[in-house]
Amino acid sequence: MQTTPDGRPIPPPHADERTTLEAWLDFHRATLALKCAGLEDEQVRLPASPSSMTLLGLVQHMAEVERNWFQRIFAGQDVPPVFGADNVDGFALQPDRGLDEATDVWRAEIARGRGLIADATMDDSGRLPDQEAGHVGGSSISLRWILVHMIEEYARHNGHADLIRERIDGTTGA
Repeated sequence: MQTTPDGRPIPPPHADERTTLEAWLDFHRATLALKCAGLEDEQVRLPASPSSMTLLGLVQHMAEVERNWFQRIFAGQDVPPVFGADNVDGFALQPDRGLDEATDVWRAEIARGRGLIADATMDDSGRLPDQEAGHVGGSSISLRWILVHMIEEYARHNGHADLIRERIDGTTGA
């Protein structure tokens, strides 16, 4: 596997659909980790004023997003929010939970998701809750759709992470 100079996996330029989608998802996961690399706990808690969004909050949020789409929606599992019922989107920070712990939880959620889809086809489906089904025109949602959505979710939040990181220490790019 080829990597960028900063170590992120480069998605192959010629691959089948699933390999391509999973590679881009892994690239964006690695990008979020890169945006947090080398920072102290106080730094990952700094908000991007006027927003309250933080790098630590983004890592926690993406752990929740991973759980939601792969465990709840695709696999139909009844699992609680990753960081508790009072933090369903994952953005709220706790003084005793730092980046190392949040990153470990996030990576565990990624691993669980990978395991759940390992033997699935792109056309296998999960089920959206009724309140979300109206947004996409039905309750059945393919793994293909979920993977594309996850790439979009990471890409959007990596843009936020870019801005937050630049505000913290001036680091830009990637």
